[in-house]
Amino acid sequence: MRPAKTPKTWRSGTEPTTARSDLKLRFLLSVVFTPFFALLTAAFAVWAAASTDRSVPTQGTLTVFAVACGLLTLLAAVDLWVVVRRRRTEL
Repeated sequence: MRPAKTPKTWRSGTEPTTARSDLKLRFLLSVVFTPFFALLTAAFAVWAAASTDRSVPTQGTLTVFAVACGLLTLLAAVDLWVVVRRRRTEL
């Protein structure tokens, strides 16, 4: 990492131009939530497949939940990939 430099002129905004995210926290959250959302996706998909016409919640609702959890799984996996790549280049 580069050493921090004191700017010649201070910005008046609340966010510095060189703000960085906490990679350790993002890594931890991605590692925890990627398998969690994957399990939820599988559970909702199995539940939707086993439901009948008279089931509550309906098969359509469970399918929407499975798709939403699948998208969250994808988002967490992509974030994990980005964090691992950034940690390799920056640390």
